[in-house]
Amino acid sequence: MSRLRFKAVYLFAIVALPVYANPRAFITNQLDNSVSVIDTQSHRVIETIKVEGKPAGVAINPVLQQIYVSTPEGGGFAVLDSDKLTKLRNVKVGGASLGITTDRKGQQIFVADWYENSVAVFDSKDFARLKTITVGKSPSGMTVSPDNRWLYVANRIDDSISQIDLRKLAIRNTTKVGAHPFGITVDSQGKRLYSANVESDDVTVLDARSLKRLATIKVGARPYAVALANNDGLLFVTNQDDSTVSVVDTATLKQTAVIPVATSRKVSVPIRTTGIFTSPIGSITTSR
Repeated sequence: MSRLRFKAVYLFAIVALPVYANPRAFITNQLDNSVSVIDTQSHRVIETIKVEGKPAGVAINPVLQQIYVSTPEGGGFAVLDSDKLTKLRNVKVGGASLGITTDRKGQQIFVADWYENSVAVFDSKDFARLKTITVGKSPSGMTVSPDNRWLYVANRIDDSISQIDLRKLAIRNTTKVGAHPFGITVDSQGKRLYSANVESDDVTVLDARSLKRLATIKVGARPYAVALANNDGLLFVTNQDDSTVSVVDTATLKQTAVIPVATSRKVSVPIRTTGIFTSPIGSITTSR
């Protein structure tokens, strides 16, 4: 992926911390080098935080009340205070950080380096680098299992998903999926993993423990992200080139509906439909 391709990716996250009466959405605006903070009840922007380096991925640490924003052209990530809505510091990673997430305890931060084909592990208390794990080519989307045992990484150019053992900080398994996986999510029981495959226009369903392929589901054009809702009964998939969201029944593993969304490439306010927050380009978060 060239640096210009990063400009076509918009990611955001919904943060719901006990100190907030209303959850907030943190949306990266790559062309503006900023992060918009939205009150999800009023759908209004309440703050814009300057973040240089073409900000892309967003991760939440509710334990420390911090937001981490990857900066592909800054070679690292920014640390934001989710209460005061200010930037605290920048952390250097390496080539081009894109995917970013935290463990379930808020103790570690994982950053996928697109050019170095690796995942860097940082201590969230002092931002010391604990380890660098080599994965497949062009790692992007990441997610952690509910029991905090596994980190899953989508290796876009390798068409694969890597499973990292968080006790050993080492790869346990790697499995081929569809063409160019990007967004991934795991269900609340840690049983199934879903991968949005951008170039093959489908979703791969994996056993989250063994990474055995269970099914392939055809969706719309260039699916970028996936999210579960309705007690894991529904899977939502953003289709970038169709400007739609596919709805998949996870019991039958069939697409049951297609929802049109905005066609604009400028992200300002997420669209909400029965607990679903989505941007027109490709990221999606639900309240489950």
